[in-house]
Amino acid sequence: MTGTGHHRIIPRSAQSGALAADVPMAHIELRHLRTLVALRDTGSLVEAAERVCLTQSALSHQIKELETRLDCALFMRKTRPVRFTSAGQRLLRLADDVLPLIHRAEYDLERLAGGQTGRLIMSIECHSCFEWLLPAIDRYRERWPEVELDIASGFHFAPLPALARGDLDLVITSDPVDDPALAYMPLFSYEAVLALPRDHAAAAKDWVEPTDLASETLITYPVDRDRLDIFRCFLDPAGVEPARVRTAELTTMMIQLVASGRGVVCLPNWALHEYLERDYVVARSLGEEGIWPTLYAAVRADQQDAPFVRGFIEIGKATCFANLHGIVTADV
Repeated sequence: MTGTGHHRIIPRSAQSGALAADVPMAHIELRHLRTLVALRDTGSLVEAAERVCLTQSALSHQIKELETRLDCALFMRKTRPVRFTSAGQRLLRLADDVLPLIHRAEYDLERLAGGQTGRLIMSIECHSCFEWLLPAIDRYRERWPEVELDIASGFHFAPLPALARGDLDLVITSDPVDDPALAYMPLFSYEAVLALPRDHAAAAKDWVEPTDLASETLITYPVDRDRLDIFRCFLDPAGVEPARVRTAELTTMMIQLVASGRGVVCLPNWALHEYLERDYVVARSLGEEGIWPTLYAAVRADQQDAPFVRGFIEIGKATCFANLHGIVTADV
């Protein structure tokens, strides 16, 4: 090392067995590649200097400095148009490979910074939300084709901690947790109602009380009970336990079990609408006032204002209010 800061490629024959890690390498910078491309495209030092916003003297000095580093000439002087040496042509091939990649990366980063594109890996805590979520995703893909969009499969993990870690980008949930790293954008509110067999004794009542379920088989989705509205907001505060709890993955299966008299189930009012229309089951409010949870889209706080995130929220809400029965604007 000379201490000058300029490194040269040492010919293999002169390395005398030196380790590769000890061999100083030439520094080829993006500005060098852009200068050579400008020189090739314009054919003269004067026009190339204008293109890269340098004086002719500064451009000449830059090329001379690179040639010193490489220990070889890059083009033949006093030719017009400029004629490149083999070394110059090799660097031009490198420029043709690298500069388009750099340009594309810069373009993508500008769009990311402006919120025009990004990643939305989402998870759903609400089993019945697929009814409206899939049409919303289809519409979103049409309007935001550059956003990477996917759904994390499975309901058997804690999605909100995964969102805070960055493993997910959006979670549909009705159970917000207090975390300054997360932001919750309300989608809509809905009534959680109890579906009963048509001939059930409680069907004659205007609403059900917690004690009405003390002798019942309660059918739920296979999730922790503290995430279920009927336990958290209705049964647990009253200190009431159902006689039995059984689980089912599919809403349709739940309705079949209820209709055949093998239990009762708490579902969103909009998820029950078509089954009530077909007279498969009846539905009653949980208590006189009813229970009205709010469904949220949870995102990381630093992404809540990104246009591609706001775009999904807007499309999701529009899809819901166009297709779901019984939902209301969230009062938050």
